[in-house]
Parts: sequence; structure tokens; C-alpha cells
Amino acid sequence: MTNQIENPGREGNPCRLALADGTVVAGRGFGAVGRSVVQAAEVVFNTAMTGYQESLTDPSYSGQILVFTAPMFGNTGVNREDLESEGVQVSGMVCRELARRHSNFRASGDVAAFLAEHGVLGMDRVDTRALTRVLRGKGVMPGVISDRTDLTDARMVELAREKPSMAGADLVSARDVAEHAWDEDLGRWRTDAKARGERLTILAIDCGVKSNTLRHLRARGCRVRVIGPDFDPSDVLRRFEAGEVDGLFVSNGPGDPAAVEGLIASLRELMNECSPRIPILGICLGHQVLALASGGRAYKMAFGHRGVNHPVRDERTGRVEITSQNHGFAIDVDSLDPNLCRVTHRHLNDGTLAGFCRLDRPVLAVQFHPEASPGPHDAESVFDWFLEACQGRSAVSVGKK
Repeated sequence: MTNQIENPGREGNPCRLALADGTVVAGRGFGAVGRSVVQAAEVVFNTAMTGYQESLTDPSYSGQILVFTAPMFGNTGVNREDLESEGVQVSGMVCRELARRHSNFRASGDVAAFLAEHGVLGMDRVDTRALTRVLRGKGVMPGVISDRTDLTDARMVELAREKPSMAGADLVSARDVAEHAWDEDLGRWRTDAKARGERLTILAIDCGVKSNTLRHLRARGCRVRVIGPDFDPSDVLRRFEAGEVDGLFVSNGPGDPAAVEGLIASLRELMNECSPRIPILGICLGHQVLALASGGRAYKMAFGHRGVNHPVRDERTGRVEITSQNHGFAIDVDSLDPNLCRVTHRHLNDGTLAGFCRLDRPVLAVQFHPEASPGPHDAESVFDWFLEACQGRSAVSVGKK
């Protein structure tokens, strides 16, 4: 498939995306152009209409080339307040049309300059919805994005096929995270959440955490300390018993959850071998590794869930919430022991597991992103349950209402 979309009056740099199935898409490069960038990564798509800056800086997209299905890109520029990490995390990005100019009172720059600053190549003038149909029909796959003119289409396809699958990729264990307090000034970020976590101290395991998750905890009055995925379970237990820590949060992150064996073993030790019972909340990858630590199995989805309009039903209340999601792996619901775990949430589009709790201890894990950014705020109550558990005011099992 070759795409040549006319855009009169705009000069640009030739750029191409090649997929492992032989598809080659041509467009215009922006961002880190002219640097001989040849980036191989898994090509995925996001169906959100807004929130491109948050997606570009979401660490869960590490190792991926992100295709946006929204027709216009970059309208509101970029700003410091909407970053989900310190920089661009995607390996490359593809859109239909980059806005000629941005316009927003909060903007401090434009997308092209932002990508260039972080050495990431972007490409527009592409029929991204046609490209998405390829990825939906055949499944997400490795691809190569480059503005080099000396590479033939055939060579780019070869490079894409040489890229290993995301299955089996551990992109978490090598994260070098020194323990630190997260006390970012919330500034103009909304702070209307009730201070239910006042005086609580939460340990957040950074597997690729989004800043907005930590903002939600801080806005509720919590003190937040961030630790790496290579934490010592005995140290966490000691701090909990000493009253230094009230709960543990396991963040989102990139890669195959089953490959993060050290983290899974540590969580299994905390949940199954340690006492007293430590309240734990897991989101996205955190949900997956908690399920694996509880005896479950993960599998790679054909094209995953990436967007801000995913309906999820809370099985405890019957309430349907529209959620933000970003994952390419899921947990086989039949692999969870019903005597140990209870399904709390289901994805209504395909019936996949969207959340579970432990029946023997205060552990809740959800596959969606209750912190949104971007996305709706329907599921924020997940944080409130967690803080109630940390204060000892909720039932041991969140399955009990």
C-alpha cells in the first residue's frame, strides 16, 4: 500500500513507514528529520481524538511507533503541564495531517519542534485509518520508520522483519529508578479530589509510571515515594510493619508482563508469604503482573486496546464506565483461581478481563487507566477504594460490598 496525499503549498521531507507484512506507506517527515533515523519498533494505533501529548510521553509506549487515527494532529501545541514523563517515549509517530500552526493559551511550543528536541521522527500525509485497517486485520507488527532516501522499500521491509516481537520483551527490569519523594507542584492541575489519603504514605513502583497517576495520589493528600521494580520485598514489609508505609502502588509500563519475572516474584512474596496484609493497587502492567503473581496467565492481543473510549462494566455494581486504555497484553480470565480472585471489571467490547481483586487480602488491579490523561474521569473511584483500604476502612476483599 502506498499513500500519496496531496497537500498544496506545503513542502516537506520524504518519509516512509514499512511494516513486516510488506506494506510500505509514504508521507512527509517532521521532527527529527535529516538525522538518518532508522527506527524499528512495534507499530500500534490509538483511536483517541485528543491527548496526543500525553500519549507521546506515556512510558507504556516505549518500543512502539504510534499511529494516530484522529484526522488532525498538533492543533494545541505542547506544554509542560501535560507531560506524562520527562520526554517523548514513542519510537516514532504517524498522523494524517500535522496542523499548520498551533493555537492554545497554554502552549509553549509545537509538536514538530518537540519531537526534534527528543530525536523522534514523525510522519504525516498518511491515510492513518487505512493503515489502521491493516493493523486491525493482521494484528500489530514490527515496522520501520525513516526519512533516509538511500533505503529501498524492500530493505525497509527486511529491517522490519528483523525486529523481534514485543512478546517476551522485558522493558521494565532495566529501569534505573532511585527511590525519591514525588512532590511535584500540582500547579493548575485540578485538585478538587477529596483529601481521603491525608497523612498516608504510598510506595509507587515505577515500571514506567504516568505522572497523572501520582498527581491523583498527591491531590488526595498522600505522600508519595517512588521506588524501582527491583525493590526488596522484605524492606517494603519492614516499612509497612513500622508504619512508615500505608500502601503499595504498581504502575503501568511497557513490554510483555510475563517477562518481568523478578517483579512478579517480589509481588508474589509480598502477597502470599508476607504478613500483615499490605493494600496494593495495580494499573495496566501493574494489573497484569499482579495477576501473574496470583497464578494467572498473560497473552498477547491481536491489536490491543489503545484509546479513551473503552466501555468497562464494574461487575460489583453493574455501572458502566468509559475508560482510557493502553495495552497490548491481557490476562486469561480462566487462568485465575476463582477461590483466590474475583473478576471486578470486564471490557464490554470483547469481554476481556479489565479488573480483579484478591479475596484473601486488599488487592485491586485494573487493566484500564483511572487517572486518564487523556480520557474520561469515570473510573477515578479506584483511587478512593485504594486509600480506604490503606486506612483500614474497606473490606479485605473489594468483591464484598
